[in-house]
Amino acid sequence: MAWDFETDPEYQELLDWADAFVRDEVEPLDLVLGDPYDKADPNFQRLVRPLQQQVKERGLWACHLGPELGGQGYGQVRLALLNEILGRSRFAPSVFGCQAPDSGNAEILAHFGTEEQKKLYLAPLLDGEISSSYSMTEPHGGADPTLFTTRAERDGDGWVINGEKWFSSNAKHATFIIVMAVTNPDVSAYEGMSMFIVPAGTPGLTIVRNVGVGGEREGSHGYLRYENVRVPAGNLLGEEGGAFAIAQTRLGGGRIHHAMRTIAQVRKAFDMMCERAVSRTTRFGPLAKLQMTQEKIADSWIEIEQFRLLVLRTAWLIDKHQDYRKVRKDIAAVKAAMPKVFHDVVQRAMHLHGALGVSGEMPFAGMLLGAEALGIADGPTEVHKITVARQILRDYEPVEGLWPSGHLPTRRAAARERYAAALELSVGNE
Repeated sequence: MAWDFETDPEYQELLDWADAFVRDEVEPLDLVLGDPYDKADPNFQRLVRPLQQQVKERGLWACHLGPELGGQGYGQVRLALLNEILGRSRFAPSVFGCQAPDSGNAEILAHFGTEEQKKLYLAPLLDGEISSSYSMTEPHGGADPTLFTTRAERDGDGWVINGEKWFSSNAKHATFIIVMAVTNPDVSAYEGMSMFIVPAGTPGLTIVRNVGVGGEREGSHGYLRYENVRVPAGNLLGEEGGAFAIAQTRLGGGRIHHAMRTIAQVRKAFDMMCERAVSRTTRFGPLAKLQMTQEKIADSWIEIEQFRLLVLRTAWLIDKHQDYRKVRKDIAAVKAAMPKVFHDVVQRAMHLHGALGVSGEMPFAGMLLGAEALGIADGPTEVHKITVARQILRDYEPVEGLWPSGHLPTRRAAARERYAAALELSVGNE
């Protein structure tokens, strides 16, 4: 029987190095550089490339991928422990070669791409030379694939794509885009959609605008229009009609990785809250000595630890089963819990900082908005709660008869009947 809450010493040593490296070398980049996905930025080349090389020398580059693709093939538990560190910095995933959506796109290219596709797109993506985008959601249908209308129709030796896509992250920096489109409208969306690789600059592909989230100075989410965008037949990714299965493979890992990195953000807010509590003094003494402050800190710590254990358990289940479908309920639970824990801890930290907390001189406003964004990204919280409930209820059967199984009079009568002989013997001996 194995039941352990410790990390093996060899990997812990790597985590300790990553912790110090991210703190000292990577987090400062967040304050001086622009977009982590702008690989053409000379400052990115100058400052980030040397750091990426150090990560590669430590054997921590693209750890989510197998050795055949230049990674370590780490399971989800090890990735969770590493991502708890990387989530502190928006540049850290790029420095460690595991930034979304590139990490998910690399995963599906590795699993479903042809040799030619891997040569053209996967190799430079893994080397961190280019960025990519994932074009799935649509303005009218959100993330519900059954409502998608973007079409791809076969035309001679290629496909022609028409439609609009919404929130295609980092499209403005992408060398290529993976787009999901309807190829057979006469069957269900789960069988009639396919994925295609669309190179940037393909005629007919237009970025209508780059949508910003909250206070973003420059929008990073592309609103894309496909107008008779022609791609060769060889740009079909996987099998025709296989988009939904490909998407689930990609999104299952992405959702748990979001949660891993969220732990780092929540801890960051928690640390700032505790620092404020012991530093700020009122006429009654430090905030830390006030019971309502202590309650905020206690509630936050408990919620963080509960969430972290749920994430690690889910990561362990993924490693155990090697099948995201068998862990669907657990991943959905993580996704549903994530924005609430993030929001609640950040709100308490913001409140304890008073006017400073709501100002632009602290990061809390952006973090609060980030919590809400996580409640929408990769499917809204409500959808995931429905998934959890449905998966749980499959294990229950309706009770027969008038009374529920917990009905005490019925249970008492059954117990008396079961032990009748022993009870009668006991009475007879008295």
